[in-house]
Amino acid sequence: MRFAGYIFDVGGTLVDSVPQNLLSLQEALAQFDCIVPYELLQLYSGLDGDQTLQLVAPDLDGEGRKRVLQAQGKLYEAKYLGSVKAFNGVRDVFQALAEAGGRIALATDCKGPELKHYRSLLDVDDLIHSMACGDDVEHGKPDPRLVGLALRKLNIRADQAITIGDTPYDAEASLSAGASAAGLLTGGFAREALREAGCLVVARDLQELLEDLVSERFRLSAAG
Repeated sequence: MRFAGYIFDVGGTLVDSVPQNLLSLQEALAQFDCIVPYELLQLYSGLDGDQTLQLVAPDLDGEGRKRVLQAQGKLYEAKYLGSVKAFNGVRDVFQALAEAGGRIALATDCKGPELKHYRSLLDVDDLIHSMACGDDVEHGKPDPRLVGLALRKLNIRADQAITIGDTPYDAEASLSAGASAAGLLTGGFAREALREAGCLVVARDLQELLEDLVSERFRLSAAG
């Protein structure tokens, strides 16, 4: 494989959590008399929460956005977190990458009980070399600092790493940090949107992505 490091997003990439996140945000906004269509929220899935609210609820001030995000967090943990499942094959993919000499990191905006629950679902802590999460940085993706922190913890150069995510914002964060990007269709974004964001490869799921990463065609295209 070309890459020494593989940096994975979590929500929408390793665990199937996008609908739950969007519904909890929609409900939290409704508590503050902001009615926002689900389809509009989908466009900004994976974007930093405060930036999302500036786009979908421009009448909210900074304090209002903070209160909405706090309400969402409580709704999500109480009503939706228990329904989140891990995508199939995560451990198998991580195992294959590790056996090929790859170093694996997680780079996710998640934190606290949410992240703890996801890690219990995934059962891959023994295959992960490092982790950067929402407790470590102030801003979410596409800000590149989360990816940059994961790179530093992996102790590898940016050009030796690829980030795997499910949104254009994952790709933008990765490219801004100097790494490559791959995209999954598991987060609800179109293949074209992920390609336009700079993903070298876009796959249906993790298993297909692994096949792409080890293919000669991909190695040649990535090298170019």
